Amino acid sequence: MRVADFDYALPGELIAQRPLPERAGARLLVLEDAGPADARMRDIVGLLRPGDLLVLNDTRVIPARLLGRKATGGRVEVLVERIEGPDTALALVRASKSPPVGSRLWLEEAVEMEVIAREGMFFRLRLRNRPDFLATLREHGHVPLPPYIERPDSAEDQERYQTVFAARDGAVAAPTAGLHFDAPLLEALKAQGVQVTTVTLHVGAGTFQPVKVEDTDEHRMHAEYAEVSAETCAAIEACKARGGRVVAVGTTSMRSLESAAVERQAPVIRPFAGETRLFITPGFRFRVVDRLLTNFHLPQSTLLMLVTAFGGYRRVLAAYEHAVRQRYRFFSYGDAMWLAPGRPDDLPPSA
Repeated sequence: MRVADFDYALPGELIAQRPLPERAGARLLVLEDAGPADARMRDIVGLLRPGDLLVLNDTRVIPARLLGRKATGGRVEVLVERIEGPDTALALVRASKSPPVGSRLWLEEAVEMEVIAREGMFFRLRLRNRPDFLATLREHGHVPLPPYIERPDSAEDQERYQTVFAARDGAVAAPTAGLHFDAPLLEALKAQGVQVTTVTLHVGAGTFQPVKVEDTDEHRMHAEYAEVSAETCAAIEACKARGGRVVAVGTTSMRSLESAAVERQAPVIRPFAGETRLFITPGFRFRVVDRLLTNFHLPQSTLLMLVTAFGGYRRVLAAYEHAVRQRYRFFSYGDAMWLAPGRPDDLPPSA
């Protein structure tokens, strides 16, 4: 398929730059059997049924962004992708000129690092004056806001660019569909008989990297760590047995669940822990998820490809056009979308 098939026009002013005052105050575009319907996030209480299973991604965003300078004095920005050991990490390094292996970086005026290796677009960094990478980030790091949020991070972001159920450190981008849930909404859903379980997918910086090929078959998906526990698998099997629906909150939960089914080639979901490169495009056969709650995604992105694979290519792009006309807020701090599966023959023209 052609990457250009997954394009749409988006006015820049619709890209949300800040969160709404209330987490559950977002608008919700509902795509069930009929055309797109405008609702509010709190209306999800009426969309979910007793016996349904809500699957949340419990990853926690770490303050993975550091600013500083190179030995030459040039400015540098480090975005940690993954902590690999107590004092080492894999990171993106943005500078006027890539730092060579063996060079040193001074970050936030107090942190000294050495570049010890280069792996593709990533650099392996080692702390020189501190023993603990995660503790260093917690003390000196910034919230790693996406590149389309055109402002510095603030104290507000420390709370709002994090889900209320975040539990496991490791993400450098938030699982943004989960940002719409607050404690009262989760309690209301549980009170009406909706079950809740979790998966973990540590969202990497690669989620914001543009697709640089013209043919989707030539794209290599970035690796992210995912984990689906035995308890979650049991909850999913119980949900299916009672006739409930598995509702993935976000594309990260979707990829975790479908990785557990697809990569093991199992007829039912099995526990999974490891890296996933699952790249979902139209024509993919979904084995686990019955409904998807997600934010709106960038044009020509792998996440938009996933959403059109689940909801139907023309159906989803028509809903995006509706969202633009109705002035929905887009991307990480934007509004949400509820999707039922589309028709399997609703494919891009180049498919």
